[in-house]
Amino acid sequence: MAARDAGGGEPLLSEGAAEELLRCICFKTGPPRMVGIELEWLVHEPDHPGRPVEPPRLERVYSGVRELPLRSALTFEPGGQLELSSQPATSLMECIDSMATDLDTVRTALRAYGLGLDGHGHDPWNPPRRLLHAPRYDAMERYLNRTGPAGRSMMCSSASVQVCLDAGFEEPGPLGLGRRWQLAHLLGAVLVAAFANSPAARGRPTGWRSTRQALWADLDPVRALAPEPGAPPRTAWAAHVLDTPVMCVRATEGPWPSPEGLSFRQWIRTGMPRPPTRADLEYHMTTLFPPVRPRGHLELRMVDAQSGEDGWKVPVAVTTALFDDPEAAEIAYRTVKPLAELAGPLPAPRNPLWTAAARDGLTDPELHSAAVSCFTVALEALPRLGASSAVEKAVAEFLDRYVQPGRCPADDFAFHHGERRNVHHSKEIHP
Repeated sequence: MAARDAGGGEPLLSEGAAEELLRCICFKTGPPRMVGIELEWLVHEPDHPGRPVEPPRLERVYSGVRELPLRSALTFEPGGQLELSSQPATSLMECIDSMATDLDTVRTALRAYGLGLDGHGHDPWNPPRRLLHAPRYDAMERYLNRTGPAGRSMMCSSASVQVCLDAGFEEPGPLGLGRRWQLAHLLGAVLVAAFANSPAARGRPTGWRSTRQALWADLDPVRALAPEPGAPPRTAWAAHVLDTPVMCVRATEGPWPSPEGLSFRQWIRTGMPRPPTRADLEYHMTTLFPPVRPRGHLELRMVDAQSGEDGWKVPVAVTTALFDDPEAAEIAYRTVKPLAELAGPLPAPRNPLWTAAARDGLTDPELHSAAVSCFTVALEALPRLGASSAVEKAVAEFLDRYVQPGRCPADDFAFHHGERRNVHHSKEIHP
């Protein structure tokens, strides 16, 4: 009979049970057929994006938005960013069309309040400020402040396009779990470079084309990293989760304590400050922010939010095509595999490949070459996935405007009354 916690609730967790649980619930294999999207947005006045929306006004607006009839789940990030998470869809176009409908509904509601959605990976104008106050966010900010200001900026000023895809077959091959796991961490750098869209903070260039990605790399010694490369996905991820420090211990009342230097594995072994349960392990996983997070499916988290009403569709279409079309997946894997040598032994996003992607975008020659090949093959694969002509056109235009000439959306950003400046001269972040 399993041991139970002191309150007679959930069974206590042994180290072996935790490892087995992580192996089972984080990678659910089978034929890739589902796709989902999570879109985060900054909320600003369209004509005055550098003017912070006052919290009482934003609270009134969000109270109304919560009542909208949406298929997507609507949530809000600590800095007031609005997030829509789609339901899993059985096709690319089902997912895109459903999200587009919900976005139209949200935008219409926000316009009535004089507000709009802004697609940048990091707020270019305003300093970070936390609007949501709950034990989780209090503990998160307290923990992340130990390593500097990057955590607060990540919580309150960042926004992304996240693409969720099935983990793949158990067997080897273009659509197999092992191949898709490796592809995600190599192609991820290409996606960072191509879709980099956060070159500014507080109205000034940061020196990075993707300030958001630079913040993730600077966030925490372990929490935002991928597992050590080379090991099988289940083994690597289970070890990574258990050896990452605990951000906080949930409590029924009062502040949640943030023990310093306590990994989840140590928590299991010591049972202090109280023995952990399965719910604690599942919560702990939500406090890890790697570029690819397995949640049964694979959640690709590395793409900056995109400008314009439909800019988000391009990374969703390209990523889905390169993972779920067998021919495109094979070509993409062969294209990005040599990038592993450039990455070296360090896990993403702290290796040289990911640093170059965030700082230099597609001016980096290796990333540029890989992006041209990958976007071209993705465009060829979209008809096989049933993509609409409008989606194909959007990808083709992005390829012509950005990828072919070695540019990214960050290169369009204008500083100081429309003066455009080059933003890759510095490695320093000033969020």
